[in-house]
Amino acid sequence: MTPFRHILFDLDGTLIDSLPGISWSIDAAFAQCGLPHTSRNLQQFLGPPIRTMLSAISGISDAATLDPLEQAFRHSYDSEGWRKSTCRTGVPELLRDLAAAGVELFIVTNKPAPATHKILRELALDSFFQEVVCRGNHSSKAQLLTGLLERRALDPAACLMVGDTREDSDAAAAAGVACKIVSSNFSEEVTL
Repeated sequence: MTPFRHILFDLDGTLIDSLPGISWSIDAAFAQCGLPHTSRNLQQFLGPPIRTMLSAISGISDAATLDPLEQAFRHSYDSEGWRKSTCRTGVPELLRDLAAAGVELFIVTNKPAPATHKILRELALDSFFQEVVCRGNHSSKAQLLTGLLERRALDPAACLMVGDTREDSDAAAAAGVACKIVSSNFSEEVTL
């Protein structure tokens, strides 16, 4: 099936489609902060931490204005937006097959831990993973990935990072791990 013993997955855009919930919560945050509704294609902004996304979408870089926008987003997403995430086609079957073949599975994500764990439980994906590593306030995805490899004593040559953004491939390169970038046609690319 795969020559790798450990597969490290990004979450948003890789295993799940979180765009509906993120979009819904961005709309709620913009409305709460008195900003006009955005009609921009949000897909192109997915990947980096939410503060970076909100700044890019709104054009706001001033911390005093961005702080309440981020807080409004987080409140909306943590209370209801996360529920709008769906599993990408073919993901449960892929995870089941990989786990049955003895491959250890991990998640390395920018999404905060509370929402990540709620989504994984809701979509019945939580039991597949040895560890779920979520971004803290000051860590980069590369630091998360490197920390996981060190903590678990994983051989980088036996690992594959699967993600959907340049940040995922950069993190894998920094950690010395092979990487596969998947597109929106994930169901056609599930063979690893």
